Amino acid sequence: MLIDEITNRIIAAAMKVHSAFGAGLLESTYDACFCHQLTRDGLHFEHQVKLPVVYDGVELEAGYRIDFLIKNCVIVELKAVEKLLPLHTAQLITYLRLTEKQVGLLINFNVPHLRDGIRRVVNRYADEPTPRVSQNNPRSASSASLAVESSPGVNDHSSE
Repeated sequence: MLIDEITNRIIAAAMKVHSAFGAGLLESTYDACFCHQLTRDGLHFEHQVKLPVVYDGVELEAGYRIDFLIKNCVIVELKAVEKLLPLHTAQLITYLRLTEKQVGLLINFNVPHLRDGIRRVVNRYADEPTPRVSQNNPRSASSASLAVESSPGVNDHSSE
């Protein structure tokens, strides 16, 4: 499955949750509902994944936790805030670099229309074709470049 197909399915799941409740709930509520929707949609995911930091050859628990790692290739960070801040994007960029994953989604449920609360962050954004999901697709954090964009296909889903 292509990464773009996975991100489209993730966005569709988030839109189902947002359509049911709209803005104004706690992040923990959206988190629980999103877990349920991903399961219903058959998307394999890990939740609250601990992310240690390797320093000087030693693995250190630094308190990082990824909200969702979906199909072992897309990191999703959920928010329910008034406005996404550069700090939120920096958090996702950090997770992408530390895991050497290529794509992350930052989803803020506290917006009238969810399409306005989604940011796609791409690690090693280059003239490479969209890769297939593979265990043999190493990414080098040291040579990583990043791009932040509106998520493609957001407007392809039914509006709320």
